[in-house]
Amino acid sequence: MKTTLKTAMLSATIIGGAAAAQADEVSFLCYQDSNECDVIAGLLPAFEAQTGHTVAMDVVGFDVVRDQLENQLQTDGAPDVARVVNLGGLNQYYLDLAPYVDGDTWEANYGATLPWFRAPGGEDAGIYGWMTQLTVTGPYVNTTMFEDAGVDMPGDGATWDDWAAALTEVKDTLGLNAGLAMDRTAHRMAGPAFAYGAQFFDDAGNPILVDDGFRTFAETFVGWHESGLMPADGWPAGSGTAYRNAAPLFLSGDVAMHMSGSWMINSYANDISDFDWEAVPIPCGPGGCGAMPGGAAIVAFDSTDVPEAAAAFVDFLAAEENAATFASETRNIPAHQGLQAAGVDYGDASPAVSQALQVFARNAVAAADTTPQAYTFQGYAKNFVIYGVVPDYLTQAITGEITLDEALAAIDADVAAQIAE
Repeated sequence: MKTTLKTAMLSATIIGGAAAAQADEVSFLCYQDSNECDVIAGLLPAFEAQTGHTVAMDVVGFDVVRDQLENQLQTDGAPDVARVVNLGGLNQYYLDLAPYVDGDTWEANYGATLPWFRAPGGEDAGIYGWMTQLTVTGPYVNTTMFEDAGVDMPGDGATWDDWAAALTEVKDTLGLNAGLAMDRTAHRMAGPAFAYGAQFFDDAGNPILVDDGFRTFAETFVGWHESGLMPADGWPAGSGTAYRNAAPLFLSGDVAMHMSGSWMINSYANDISDFDWEAVPIPCGPGGCGAMPGGAAIVAFDSTDVPEAAAAFVDFLAAEENAATFASETRNIPAHQGLQAAGVDYGDASPAVSQALQVFARNAVAAADTTPQAYTFQGYAKNFVIYGVVPDYLTQAITGEITLDEALAAIDADVAAQIAE
């Protein structure tokens, strides 16, 4: 079902005759996972008062953005602005905001995510969109299990090896089947791989997989399964490229840690009642403290007839005060780097939710500072190839169908072949 919200234009007596004469209407296609579009609607009166422009917002289901937007962009039916997730894939349609905004401010506040929107090759320095929020990978811990087992949780700056040792102790003390579960996808294992030194790209920016760091983590990852630290009904229970969510194993109390991401915060806050949990700082390694970022964005399109007004709208939303309001009221992690460092006041959010949001925001900063290849990988147009190939062959190595050397060789060859297509 599609609902339409069209805000009224302010009168000339409020904004002045000259501004009124130059006022434009911006069409905005918005989808929301929860209340994102509602929060933006609440910001529109301030935008209109500031600029004289109006916004006609269509709130639609995500499937409309996913399945129909690019077709609209290829015709005359495209909106001026939209909320999207396929950042690199729609690059050819974006309006470059650089002529209309303060580039230094954008680079200072959003420099880590601006490359996600740009065309590959390194020559594109345009400013194309505002990340409405970041999602970040990282672990959740059942703190009740640690207390029951009498095991101290590793602190900030702890390594994956530290956590593996602590989780093994909890597992053995409490008689658990496993200690650590991870969603079956290369997206979740990428952060730990970065921590062990995997680069995913060579010095020229070409995608690679099996360097020394990747091999080291692959050996560690297979070893975690062989030792029983990771469950047989996790990665080994899947096949091919199939995704497998490990949340049920955490919810049921079968494991003490779930390596997932910030998108689980509200779900865990609502669904967990029989044990205490918290998000913990992303574990580190010799390669840094790796986490995979992601999220949705608002972009303007170069087909717009009102480029200045469209750019002004995106710029308004990206301003620190408005980005903070959006993050607070939607319970999201800001992409604004200053807000990540300073923290966001999440109002009446529960202590567990507020703590988790702050931890994941710091995880995003740690990843940007120590494993910048995570941000490069997120913006890489063919990252879906790697997401598909890695689980298939690593699972075969875990189950003993092939050796780890055979799996790594197959990963390299398969990724290279598919990227070349």
